[in-house]
Amino acid sequence: MDWIHGIQNAIAYIEDNLKENIDYSKIAEQAFVSSFYFQKAFSMLCGFTVGEYIRRRRLTLAGIELSASNEKVIDIALKYGYESPDSFTKAFTRFHGITPISARKDGAKLKSFAPLKIKLTLEGGTIMDYRIEEKSEFTVMGSSRRFSMETSSREIPQFWTEHYQKGNGKYVCGEYGVCFDDSDDGKTFEYIIADNYNPQNEIPEGFVTRIIPAQTWAVFPCKGAMPTALQLVNRKIFNEWLPNCKEYEIASKYNIELYTDISKYENGNQSSDYYSEIWIPVKKKD
Repeated sequence: MDWIHGIQNAIAYIEDNLKENIDYSKIAEQAFVSSFYFQKAFSMLCGFTVGEYIRRRRLTLAGIELSASNEKVIDIALKYGYESPDSFTKAFTRFHGITPISARKDGAKLKSFAPLKIKLTLEGGTIMDYRIEEKSEFTVMGSSRRFSMETSSREIPQFWTEHYQKGNGKYVCGEYGVCFDDSDDGKTFEYIIADNYNPQNEIPEGFVTRIIPAQTWAVFPCKGAMPTALQLVNRKIFNEWLPNCKEYEIASKYNIELYTDISKYENGNQSSDYYSEIWIPVKKKD
């Protein structure tokens, strides 16, 4: 199944299960990718997370039911995944701007968040460089932390800032940013600020090593100031390269960003010619 049909199936699965406890890994199965990569792609393509989409759709449907039925607020809250009236009221009020009780008044104004629909549009028309590369097993060492898929985009930059503020740059300068797609529920992942590991050196306290197995990678060069250059290439990977790639599909387990030495650039990683790469594991399509 191609990428576009996979995304369509995943959205349909979400819509069919909004009143259920949705397993993110089950959503990703519809698109034939891991939960990590589905959520990464979804956020890049849509501008909001899978969790945000589910919450907005549930609150939209809850608003419709409140205005059109006499069902108890607590029953509607439970139906859409809220364990208490208080948590439902807070979420409902943030989204709609009025309380659940006010939603039942004549003339109450509610907000609607429509389900996503995939439309065929003309994309591309630009040159996108990449290469397929076989890499041998290698080991990285670095500082590790777990992140939620929902909040990682704002928390990982803070992690990098904290890494250098603590003086950890003298142990690991940060050649790689490595995501490990290792969560059973698909909601969290391990991230490491890492360098290549030299087994002759001791591992500093609080640091870890991880083995990256031999793998086929799609390597995408990025040129320009960070993080804009990386973000632009990431979006192109999912809305241009992947839908049109006939030979390969995404494998799971890893996502790597490679950063070059900022001291070699006049304005560091804000230089217009700063070079970085995105590595995505791939496998031949069946």
